[in-house]
Amino acid sequence: MNSLIAAGQWSAAHARLGDLWQHDGKPATANYLSSCYASLADNLPMVNCRIAFLRSMTLEPLTPIFRAAALVSGINPTIHVGQFNSYPQELLDEKSDLYSFAPDIVILAVQTRDIAPEIWDAFADLTPSQVDAAVERVINEVSEWIRAFRQRSNASLILHNFAKPFPNQGVLDAQSGHGQSAAVERVNATLRDVCKYHRGIYVLDYDALVARHGVARWYDETKWLTMRMPFASESFLPLVNEWLKFVHPLTGIMCKALAVDLDNTLWGGVIGEDGPHGIKLGAEYPGAFYTALQRAILDLYRRGVLLAVCSKNNPDEALAALDRHPDMLLRREHFSCLRINWQDKAQNIREIAAEMNIGTDAIAFLDDNPVEREWVRSELPEVRVIPLPDNARGYAAALRDCAVFERLTLSQEDREKTKLYQEQKQRADLVHSVGSLEDFYRSLRQDVIIAPLTPDTTLRVAQLTQKTNQYNVTTRRYTEQEIENLSSCPEWNVYSVRVRDRFGDNGIVGAMITRNNDNTCEIDTFLLSCRVIGRTVETAMLGFITGACKAAGFRYLQGWFYPTKKNTSVRELYESHRFSKVEESDGASLWRLDLGDAVIPCPAWIRLHDNTGTCIVEQDRA
Repeated sequence: MNSLIAAGQWSAAHARLGDLWQHDGKPATANYLSSCYASLADNLPMVNCRIAFLRSMTLEPLTPIFRAAALVSGINPTIHVGQFNSYPQELLDEKSDLYSFAPDIVILAVQTRDIAPEIWDAFADLTPSQVDAAVERVINEVSEWIRAFRQRSNASLILHNFAKPFPNQGVLDAQSGHGQSAAVERVNATLRDVCKYHRGIYVLDYDALVARHGVARWYDETKWLTMRMPFASESFLPLVNEWLKFVHPLTGIMCKALAVDLDNTLWGGVIGEDGPHGIKLGAEYPGAFYTALQRAILDLYRRGVLLAVCSKNNPDEALAALDRHPDMLLRREHFSCLRINWQDKAQNIREIAAEMNIGTDAIAFLDDNPVEREWVRSELPEVRVIPLPDNARGYAAALRDCAVFERLTLSQEDREKTKLYQEQKQRADLVHSVGSLEDFYRSLRQDVIIAPLTPDTTLRVAQLTQKTNQYNVTTRRYTEQEIENLSSCPEWNVYSVRVRDRFGDNGIVGAMITRNNDNTCEIDTFLLSCRVIGRTVETAMLGFITGACKAAGFRYLQGWFYPTKKNTSVRELYESHRFSKVEESDGASLWRLDLGDAVIPCPAWIRLHDNTGTCIVEQDRA
C-alpha cells in the first residue's frame, strides 16, 4: 500500500483499501484506513460531507468505522456527534452546536426505551387510553423536532424509526391489534406519514434492520448497562452500512449502470458447454440462487439502474438463452447494452460506458470469476467491482447490500431510463443516416420547454444537480429543500429544461439557476444531461436566459466556470457564445456578456416553449 501511495497511484491505492475493508471491516482496519486516506483524500475525487449524529446512546465506537467505510466509498466525512441525550435541545435551539456545525446530513438515532419508556418497560401496567396518550406524545414530540429542524436547516435528516421490544405479555401480545408491538408500529406508521410532508426527511427502518439480523444477536444488555451502548460488536458494521445506504444517494455517490456476466452469474453453468436446457435456473436448488440474483437485478432495473451484459461467450447461444429460456426473469429488452464476445472485459466496460455516454466510474461490475473481477479492478480502478461470495446462494444478498444502487426518491425519468436510452440509440443511428450535422439537428425536430420550478419538478432538478458531472459549469450540488428554498427567494430563479424530439420525450434533462444582483444576472448553475449533449440545446437555454435578462432590464449576464476532471465538454460554453473572460481565480474563470446589443438566437432547428407549452420561438425545421 505504501508503495502505491509513494508512487502516486492514488486510484489503485483506493481500490486496494476498498478490498481490505471488504475482507476485514474491523475497528483496527478502520484506523489504518483513516491514516492512509490522510495522504490519499486530497488526490482523489472525494465528496466532502458534514454529518452530524444526534443520539440517545453511545455511538463513539461506531464513528471510526463509519468514517473508514465512507472513505473507501469516495466520501470524506467531517463528523459531529451531539451530546448524549441532548437531541431535543440541539434540534429546537437555533443556537445549538448542531446548527453551528452546519451539517449536510443529520442522523437522529433515538431508542424506543428512551423516548417511550412506558411502552418499552411497563406496557402491561398501562390502560388503553394511556397507551394512546403515549403514542400521541411520541408522535407530537418527533413531529415538532422535524418542524423545528426544517425551519433552521437545509440539511437532510435521516430518522431512525423505533424498534419493537420483546413483548411483556409474550405470545399474547400478537393476539390483538392493541399490544405492545402494535403500539410501536402505530408510532412508526404515523411518523412515516409525517416525514412525507417534509422534503429531505427520510426514515431509516431501524426496526426492520434489527429484525433482519436478529434481536437476540443485535443487542448487548451488558454494554447498555455499563456504557449506554445497546449494540453487540457484531452489529456495528451492519448499522454503519445502513447509514451509508442513505449517505450514498444524498452525496451523489451512485452507479448508474450494472454490467453483468452471464455464465455462473446470471445462471448456473456454462451455456456453451451445458446448452440452453442444461443451465441451472428456476425455483429449485441450485437454480433458485441464480433466479434470486436475477430478481435482485430486476429490482435495480425498476429503480432506474441501467443494465448491460459483459460476457465472454458465443453471442447466438447467450442471446437464445436470454430470449427463450422459460425461467429467465431478465430478457434482452431489459439490457441497454450488450457486449457478448471474447475480448477482455475491461475493454468491454469501456465500450459500454461510451455507448451509454456515462463515465466508467458510474458502472458497477458483477462477475462470479475472481480473476475477471481482479482484471477489471486493475485496469479500471474507478469501476465498482462487486465482491461475491464463493457460493451462489449469497449472490443476491451481496448485490442488494451495494449502497451505490440505493435511491431515496424516483423521478419519472428514473422509471423510464431504459426506454430513454433505447431512444437515444435511435438518435445515434440517425446521425449515420443523414448528410450533415445540420441535417441531423433538423431531422430530430426538437422542442425545448423551459419552465420555472414547480413542486412536481423540484425532485428532478435536485437530482440533476447531484448527478450531472459532464455538462455542468459549476457542479454545485443541491438538495430538494435547498432547490425549493432558492426558488422561493425573489432574487433567485430556478428553471427546468425538458426536451422532446421525434423519438420521444427525453424528460427533464437540464436545469438553470440564476441570481439577480443589481444590474447583473449571475448564472449559478447551468447543466445538461449527457443524453442531450451535442444537440445545441445549450444555445437555446442561453438564448432564453439572455432574453429574460434583457426584458428585466439587466445590463450583464455572467457566470463562473469551475473546471473538474469530468466537465471538459462545457469548458467553452461561454466563450463560444461571445461571453468575455473578466476574472480568473484558482483555475476558475468568470465570463460576462454585455446585454446591450447581445443576441443569442435560438438554433433554427429548435422550437422553444415556455411553461404553459406556448411556443415562444417558432422555427422552420423543414
